[in-house]
Amino acid sequence: MEEKRYIELTGNPISLKLAEIPTLEYQMFSNLIDDLMKEEGNHCLAYFLFPGKDRYKFICCMGLDANQTIAVFSHDHPAQENVVLDSITARHFRFHVFEREIHENYGIDFIDHPWLKPVRYPFDRHKRSDIMNTYPFYSIGGEELHEVGVGPVHAGVIEPGYFRFICNGENVLHLEIQLGYQHRGVERLFVERPGVLQQTVLSESIAGDTAIGHSLAYVGLLESLGGQQVSSQVSLERGIALELERIAIHIGDTSAICADIAYQFGQVVNEALRTIVINTTQRWCGNRFGKGLMRPCGTHYPLTPEIETMIRKNLKEVEERYLQITGRIFTMPSILSRFETIGKVTTKQAMLIGAVGMAARSSGVTRDIRWSHPFGAFRQIHYDPVILQTCDIWSRVMLRKMEVERSIALIRELLDMHELTGTPEKPRYEFHLQPDSLAISLTEGWRGEICHVAITDDNGKIIHYKVKDPSFHNWMALALAVRNQEISDFPLCNKSYNLSYCGNDL
Repeated sequence: MEEKRYIELTGNPISLKLAEIPTLEYQMFSNLIDDLMKEEGNHCLAYFLFPGKDRYKFICCMGLDANQTIAVFSHDHPAQENVVLDSITARHFRFHVFEREIHENYGIDFIDHPWLKPVRYPFDRHKRSDIMNTYPFYSIGGEELHEVGVGPVHAGVIEPGYFRFICNGENVLHLEIQLGYQHRGVERLFVERPGVLQQTVLSESIAGDTAIGHSLAYVGLLESLGGQQVSSQVSLERGIALELERIAIHIGDTSAICADIAYQFGQVVNEALRTIVINTTQRWCGNRFGKGLMRPCGTHYPLTPEIETMIRKNLKEVEERYLQITGRIFTMPSILSRFETIGKVTTKQAMLIGAVGMAARSSGVTRDIRWSHPFGAFRQIHYDPVILQTCDIWSRVMLRKMEVERSIALIRELLDMHELTGTPEKPRYEFHLQPDSLAISLTEGWRGEICHVAITDDNGKIIHYKVKDPSFHNWMALALAVRNQEISDFPLCNKSYNLSYCGNDL
């Protein structure tokens, strides 16, 4: 009888006993990834190393989109110095950043990996001599070429990152992005701060512009580990909050993109509309970014009839005005000339780098957790992702417009389903988590796929926590978007993705 190579889980979030996860020899582990990657819809949700007393446990979680399931499998290796393994990245480039992180944290060498360069520079990295000033930038020789450095302190209040361009005149040949300037030890804090309330607040701060997306992933994971169910009412309210966050950021990004092409009218109109949306969230829970709204097992801010009425009213105004301004944006030749064919990332490139979320969908790749692994309110409704094929800045801006429309329609549908019955459940912060277990929770934040994974010990205490922000995959898309573009197009390409520095640095 053939040995079971992986366990296939149905549900999101979902938890299982560690003993249930098949443990494979590394060659079989690697071959299994090869087999799973043959299916176009399969992709890596999380791949990390969990250090034990004398063993390294490599855990891989793969999303099987066609089945709406998650495959989990592992490999054990003695914990020792100078561990050398064949690189999976050599065959499947989208694994590059996972292997780089494992190498940086634990010193595992992956043979044939194209470049095991640092990802974050954590304080407890394996090789302490790897510092910012010795980052191994790619270089090209030639008298006609020059390098341009941008950052890490730049553009006012934007977060820190360093961008090094290799240019031939104004033409960008290569961009390398160095991050890690604000590594905060977030994953370690989830382990060191055992209080559920502390962890919930921490989840809201993983990426400030995605407070709802990340905190929703955390509370879902905790509820799964604790064997808790939330009411349909709370589930619907979480879905509404998530889509309000998506609308606010997409409109705000439309404003920022208008600013970068000197279309001031579009900038100020969209700024005002974003303010209406975030003020709606503030009126609901007291915070413009939704902090305090996601809490395990219940809510402090139930959606009252008065708040529902306000949401419907404000969304009606936002929708009408946003469609008017985007109607102008997408019919002005001077604007379209800055969008069309600029910053292209092809469907093949997006697949190769493992792009997720809007970065994937704007390049023709169907990647949306609301559709492939529905969670919460999205288990009660059917969602079809917006997919565009032109792969350029036009596609990324148009995707925002279309997703704003889709999210407004979704909120109305969820509001129609919402019934305030009885006294809403209050949050719970004291409950026992399933021991010796692994839990995985996925949400579709406005940038894309968010993945949280936790491991508990025999007392039910979280002893390992992994966070994956969509930017972890998508920074490579920005590097590809500026190739063969004029360097003056970089700010526009950058805004068209609006990736997270702190979401990467953790």
